[in-house]
Amino acid sequence: MEDATPSRTALGVARMRALHQFSPQAGLFRDPYAVTILGEAAPSAQELEQEDERRRRMRLFVAARARFAEDWLAAAVRRGVRQLVVLGAGLDTFSLRNPYPDLSVFEVDHPATQAWKRKCIADSGLAEPAATRFVPVDFERQSLSAELAAAGLQSTTPSFFIWLGVVPYLTKEAIFKTLSWIAGIPGSEVVFDYSEPAENRDSAAQAALAFHAARVASVGEPWISFFVPTELTKSLGELGFDEIEDIESGDIAARFSKAPKGMTNTSGGHLIRARRTA
Repeated sequence: MEDATPSRTALGVARMRALHQFSPQAGLFRDPYAVTILGEAAPSAQELEQEDERRRRMRLFVAARARFAEDWLAAAVRRGVRQLVVLGAGLDTFSLRNPYPDLSVFEVDHPATQAWKRKCIADSGLAEPAATRFVPVDFERQSLSAELAAAGLQSTTPSFFIWLGVVPYLTKEAIFKTLSWIAGIPGSEVVFDYSEPAENRDSAAQAALAFHAARVASVGEPWISFFVPTELTKSLGELGFDEIEDIESGDIAARFSKAPKGMTNTSGGHLIRARRTA
């Protein structure tokens, strides 16, 4: 992504979330603002007819990871967490849907993408949420902790971090620097997704990886970081996280009593939750 250009993949994810609202599986993740915030770029219901199986599975994974993240956030709020940080927010609409009056929301994204998101909100006739603070940060060049502190985040108070659709695009150095900082805040929790390297996959999953990797690379936003699950879990433990849950995309269906048909073997990705309890 160029410095002055908003993320093309963020737009793609936003369109999948919007298209999902028209699908038979919409109950998996309801987002009443997903279509509105896109304005003229919003998909129509007819686009569902053009989905091939790979795109359908990726759409379901995108919807499911958002559902999981917000379910885990709800549990954190019940425990008393009152700060949410959305890393690489794109056109995520949680701040517009925030049902928790006492939850402060910090949206972090690349400056160009965040400026685009705020314009989308204004062009849609929506008001920026009063409880949300927009924090422009380039993960590879700026200090996340410093920028969030300047925006008012209380670094000694537990926070919940949602980091979806971002990790594969960052260097491992930037990823672990962020995770190390989060792990240094007792009681904090992070949810993020990642992909396994090609050599860890079967032939079908390798084909899916090649397909999706080629698409994001074609818009100048290649996937550059992959992780082996056991090694990542070990690294998270070494950072200080002591409660770790890793869900393969193929296992997501089992977590919902009315899971959409065909969610198994979706994208070869993983969704992971890591919390430092003490």
